[in-house]
Amino acid sequence: MDFNEKLKVLVKDHEALLKRKNRAVYVNGVYERYEFPVLTAAHAPLFWRYDMDEEANPFLEERFGIHAAFNSGAIKWGDRYLMCVRVEGADRKSFFAMAESPDGVEGFRFWDRPVTMPEWGEPATNVYDMRLTAHEDGWVYGVFCVERKDPAAAPGDLSSAVAAAGIARTHDFVTWERLPDLVSASQQRNVVLHPEFVDGKYAFYTRPQDGFIDAGSGGGIGWALVDDITHAEVKEEKIINLRHYHTIKETKNGEGPAPIRTEKGWLHLAHGVRGCASGLRYVLYLYMTALDDPSRVIAEPAGFFMAPEGEEYVGDVMNVLFSNGWIADPDGKVFIYYASSDTRMHVATSTVDRLVDYCLNTEPDGFTTGDTVRRLNQLIDKNLNK
Repeated sequence: MDFNEKLKVLVKDHEALLKRKNRAVYVNGVYERYEFPVLTAAHAPLFWRYDMDEEANPFLEERFGIHAAFNSGAIKWGDRYLMCVRVEGADRKSFFAMAESPDGVEGFRFWDRPVTMPEWGEPATNVYDMRLTAHEDGWVYGVFCVERKDPAAAPGDLSSAVAAAGIARTHDFVTWERLPDLVSASQQRNVVLHPEFVDGKYAFYTRPQDGFIDAGSGGGIGWALVDDITHAEVKEEKIINLRHYHTIKETKNGEGPAPIRTEKGWLHLAHGVRGCASGLRYVLYLYMTALDDPSRVIAEPAGFFMAPEGEEYVGDVMNVLFSNGWIADPDGKVFIYYASSDTRMHVATSTVDRLVDYCLNTEPDGFTTGDTVRRLNQLIDKNLNK
């Protein structure tokens, strides 16, 4: 095929992918999974990847490789379902790009240009995993991980890094105002802004850790109040959702997207990590906190809410589900956007009522085999002795 024939095939195949129908294929009463990922590297616009000038690119080769699309923040904006996607290039650098869908489960298309995020301080080597929060102060905030090389790394050490929480805000997802990074005594990843003022202050869910990868002495998901978001500093921090031995979150855990307000409490989605023979395993779990005190946990079902299944298990980083975006529609439908194995984006759907029911009517972890068997026998007795 000549250049123009190749280009026509590329355009045809790409448009077919963007228009592909998606359907719910898995139902467990709590949520529905969908047949296809909603966003992949292949969804990236062709004009991001190819120089379409035949003279400059006679073989129609990719000039800018897109490797993955994952770990996306999400928000409903008017009648559009938006994701702020972590896109990773072939050069291993991540950047943010907006994608939108008319219905939240199919037809996602990237906007023409990626997000141009202003720098703050030392330029970031990498940025990723943005959480979007429509705050009651009128701004939409993006809180994301900022990675820089560790200045204290030994000579020849090219992997040590330091992490901070970057903060930016926008009214249109095109122009972003960069604020100073969150100041904290520890490294911070998976930081999330609460959507409402608490005692007149901005509230953050944090994840203090001793190093870039290891949580170390960091006890779990933290809570901190900040006077001024334009100079945000964690002065006092308490752990509100603890790590536990021999659980889905024994190695570390972190808040996912901003919580959803419900009549019975704040609904939270988080990830838990444990070590296993194949490395680190990331799963998703739910918990709830009190409306009058978002730092007080009132319910947490035992075990995971979602874990990798089928092709979700395979990817750039195996055995990982991660979510930093969900959308609750006014009618109560919830779109849970999650990434599998640091490679692609999926959606699961549920309702606020179902998720709250799951949280309030699933027993918490008793931390022993004996308690697990007790809970199972209790359900068996109820079903067999009707």
